[in-house]
Amino acid sequence: MTTLNYADIHATFAAVNPALADDGSADAKNGSAAHAPAQLRVAKLGRRQFMQLTGLAGGGLMLAFTLRAPRAAAQTAGEALAPNGFIRIDADGILIFAKNPEIGQGVKTSLPMIVAEELDAAWEDVRVEQAPIDAAVYGVQFAGGSMSIPMNWDPLRQAGATARAMLVGAAAARLGVSPADLRTQDSHVLHPGGKLAYTELAAEAAAMPVPEAESLTLKKRGEYRLLGQRITGVDNDALVRGKPLFGVDKTLPGMKYATYQKCDAIGGKVKSANLDAIKAMPGVHDAFVLEGNANAMELAPGVAIVADSTWAAIRAKRALQVEWDETEAATDSWRDAAARAEALRGESGTRVVDAGDVDGAFAAAGKRVDASYAYNFVTHAQLEPMNCTARFAGGAIEMWSPTQTPGFAIRNVANVLGIAPDKVAVHQLRCGGGFGRRLYNDFMCEAAAIAQRVEGVPVKLQWTREDDMCCDLFRAGGFHHVAGAVDGDGKVSAWRDHFVTFTNDGERPVSSLSPRVFPSGLLANVRFEQTQLDWKTRCAAWRAPGSNVFAFVVQSFLHELAAEAGRDHLEVLLEVLGEPRWLKDGDPAVLHTGRAAGVVRLAAERAGWGRELPKGRALGLAFYFSHAGHIAEVADVSVDAAKRVKVHKVTVAADVGPIVNLSGAENQIQGSVVDGLSTMMGLAVTFEKGRAEQTNFDRYPMLRMPATPAVDVHFVDSEFSPTGLGEPALPPLAPAVCNAIYAATGDRVRTMPISEAGYRLA
Repeated sequence: MTTLNYADIHATFAAVNPALADDGSADAKNGSAAHAPAQLRVAKLGRRQFMQLTGLAGGGLMLAFTLRAPRAAAQTAGEALAPNGFIRIDADGILIFAKNPEIGQGVKTSLPMIVAEELDAAWEDVRVEQAPIDAAVYGVQFAGGSMSIPMNWDPLRQAGATARAMLVGAAAARLGVSPADLRTQDSHVLHPGGKLAYTELAAEAAAMPVPEAESLTLKKRGEYRLLGQRITGVDNDALVRGKPLFGVDKTLPGMKYATYQKCDAIGGKVKSANLDAIKAMPGVHDAFVLEGNANAMELAPGVAIVADSTWAAIRAKRALQVEWDETEAATDSWRDAAARAEALRGESGTRVVDAGDVDGAFAAAGKRVDASYAYNFVTHAQLEPMNCTARFAGGAIEMWSPTQTPGFAIRNVANVLGIAPDKVAVHQLRCGGGFGRRLYNDFMCEAAAIAQRVEGVPVKLQWTREDDMCCDLFRAGGFHHVAGAVDGDGKVSAWRDHFVTFTNDGERPVSSLSPRVFPSGLLANVRFEQTQLDWKTRCAAWRAPGSNVFAFVVQSFLHELAAEAGRDHLEVLLEVLGEPRWLKDGDPAVLHTGRAAGVVRLAAERAGWGRELPKGRALGLAFYFSHAGHIAEVADVSVDAAKRVKVHKVTVAADVGPIVNLSGAENQIQGSVVDGLSTMMGLAVTFEKGRAEQTNFDRYPMLRMPATPAVDVHFVDSEFSPTGLGEPALPPLAPAVCNAIYAATGDRVRTMPISEAGYRLA
């Protein structure tokens, strides 16, 4: 059975369609419910319907798309073997299509590797192309939630095995032997007298019947030749040579360039603008106001400028003078929110979890610890600012875009333009980072609306870095008032967390505690409470939604309790995990304490836990279960008297099932550690009068290369089905480093970024 965290899957869909979050699963309400695209709210899917849609019910994971080729394609394939949407083999070679958007997570390589393994193709014989956006053939095509591998594992294996079976059948027919007498290897069918190349057999194989999935024989793990190896990314050569791959690289004949100015405080509308002066500027083609469509997740009000070059458009944008009507605009203030959260210290909120006898456990406790943790809003800060190229003509639009959700984009754009979805064509381009930002297609809606106004002329909308940071969908800040009890034997006996979060609509919190947040299900006495503060600025999914901040709080606080009990943190963490078991019987979609303990022990062993270190230097440990991945990390940290922090090394142990591409898996963990360290050290967005106060990297200090630690990665070769790696290695980083700081200095850091506590990188 495929191991998946249903709650994390639900959270990613809920981020773009809150109607899918009705069952209140873990992190399911992350994202901006208030501003979800209206046309995405129509389907009210519960857990059972969701599982039926994706094929989870019945013990396997089969997306609702066909592995057979479309009938028209099969009839016109000629001398090519194209049994499904993923494979085409002809005399010229083997082509495998990568289904999902590539945002740096490596799926343009790893997904075709799964197909190639079951096809028994030599990787050097394979050519990879990005698949067209076609829900009828590929089902849902998106990048998010670390789900590309787990959701496509079985379908892609079957796709490869289907083509292999047809090739073997063709060879058997040619040779007049039984298929059982043949085997395959390295793009050939082997027989006692020699071998036949797949390319040689393609035309005959195309005439073979497509086998039913139940008849296919899939490889056992011991038979893999390709999976688990280090394979370089299929775009790597083009990347290092600077070839056009990304959205910003797209050009079309006669193309114009556009910028779009929105109010920095969400909800602001255009009163007036110096449009005549802008139109008179050199290189400017047009300037006009767009009223928006009352959905800030699609098209907010603003001023569009169309010009002959990017520079002409940006220069005109800098000269733009807009008077905004801010009657309905956001007035959010981070300082006010922090003061309100502080006033709630010691108060109660709405109970989310209330297990056992929490009050009794605290009354009987030998020791009690109370603490308050806080973390700021952050922006996505992907390297490539938002952009999209569009051409509207004849009542239809064609778009070239780096989006994480091309299928949702089609509906977003159709809604904004007032046309049918089948009049919207989207070409998927490589994304220069995403981290959840490109789940939302407001930038595509803006490009579409501008293209409609300049009908017949292709136009590329290009955001600036300031646009990206002022108009982001931010990871929400939050506040936790936590308390823990330690009994007379030094064991953690009770846990309470009052979470002060935000809501964009007065109903749904933008981030929510759930029954699955650590240590619920592990301790007998747990109480989670929540209080929501009104907040209008858009908040949404950011890498490892929920987990990215909850891990900092709960894994740091567990270390506080271990220190109060005078016990080793490793010992206490393993004690809390307890005996090996699923937290929900028979449900592999939740934490398994044995897998958790396994990675904790492995990380501690490889990092040399307990070894003697010089004064001012220490190890810190943390574990978290995120997006179905069990990850433990140990940070080796030194701190000097001036609070300068040096992270020497981070040791990571991960149990995510079998590894598809070892190079890509290591890359994802290393990138998560660097991203987590960067965010923990100094990244924060604060707001006043509804406006972000950090609008470029001069006030948002991303980690620089000299501060990057060594990252030592270890994978557990478990027998579970694979899960994703784009997100689960980020959450444990911050608590591991902060626990090391405490061990080295005795100073407990309870705020993120830790620069607010006076720390800086050495």
